[in-house]
Amino acid sequence: MLHGYIPPHRFLPYLSWTEVDALPDRANTVIVLPCGAIEQHGPHLPCSVDSVIASGVIGRALELLPQSVPAYAMAPITYGKSEEHLHFPGTMTLTGTTLLSTVVEIGESVYRAGFRKLVFANGHGGQPQVLEMAARELRLRHGDFVVVPHGVSRLPNASGRQISEQEKKLAMHAGHAETALMLALAPDTVHMARAVANFPPPFPIQLLSPDGRPACAWTARDFGPSGVIGDPTSATREQGVEILETLAASWAQVLAELHALRWLVREESTWERGHQTGFIQGAAALA
Repeated sequence: MLHGYIPPHRFLPYLSWTEVDALPDRANTVIVLPCGAIEQHGPHLPCSVDSVIASGVIGRALELLPQSVPAYAMAPITYGKSEEHLHFPGTMTLTGTTLLSTVVEIGESVYRAGFRKLVFANGHGGQPQVLEMAARELRLRHGDFVVVPHGVSRLPNASGRQISEQEKKLAMHAGHAETALMLALAPDTVHMARAVANFPPPFPIQLLSPDGRPACAWTARDFGPSGVIGDPTSATREQGVEILETLAASWAQVLAELHALRWLVREESTWERGHQTGFIQGAAALA
């Protein structure tokens, strides 16, 4: 069924329009849009990693959330801005302009339905800037709209206790944590016999990169033919379950606090009324 990892009773598309219209407190109901990607993740993981993790973590968080907290997930965006991996077969990518327009238009639909709290739960490291731009644009258009773009794995979780110092400093893709999470969420898609470790050379200009991560633009093939940037070889399902449960608990807390949040409401200015669509139109003209 369409809901995948999301609990059916927390899946917004399963409601009829009359049920959505009858929700008692739409302004404080939290809507979550999992944002993933379809892109290479080395020879041992499927191309669906980012979409699976974004939906899987949010789905588990919604299972943990008290029923008294109104929150729903939308059908995930499974294609993202993945140009840094386009040299590897299986990668499907949108342009930044297409993703930006898509997310803003979905946000407008959420707002039209009467909701005023929206989370972009991002599972892909190549697109946070696009989602941040979309969130800012929606806030500029609507002074009572609270839009939160946040990395799905960037809340407190157990992964820091499991990985090496080298992994913490240099891993970026298809490493230990992602592999462990996939062993917990979709074990049949993981092939540990094919797992290889691969790290980029530390970036030599310390003022630009104190931890050694690349400070310049890069593509995945810059670091070798496997597509892996990290060390997945010691990941286990038990570690993945621990990461999943701790991440989901953090997200459940965040969703509950967002429901309770009463943020600033800003009156729309004359300038804003005249420029509501200018940002997206301008971006499209440059594409």
